[in-house]
Amino acid sequence: MNSKAIFLAGAAAIFVLTLLQTPVHAQAPSPNEVISSTSAKFIAAGLVFALAAVGAGYGVGHAGAAAMAALAERPEVRSMALIITALAEAIAIYGLVMAIIILGTPA
Repeated sequence: MNSKAIFLAGAAAIFVLTLLQTPVHAQAPSPNEVISSTSAKFIAAGLVFALAAVGAGYGVGHAGAAAMAALAERPEVRSMALIITALAEAIAIYGLVMAIIILGTPA
């Protein structure tokens, strides 16, 4: 399994969600505020999606390798191998949904 690809997927997710951030402050943040709630939401959404992408990459890597090994021995398990690999990929979809939910909640 290529750990560089997993790392790049997570970094790309954080980068894309950071690019979506737009300044929406109606007033300047107070001096006691270290980070604004909008910035915190974008950081949280980026981390959620990045960790989900890393988890999905790890799961698909292991499930795909096992599926190829199983297909080499028994070709009739093809549909089961695809289902198991798709379940691992669903983790990334759950992370994307959670990121959208985090970004959609009011501050």
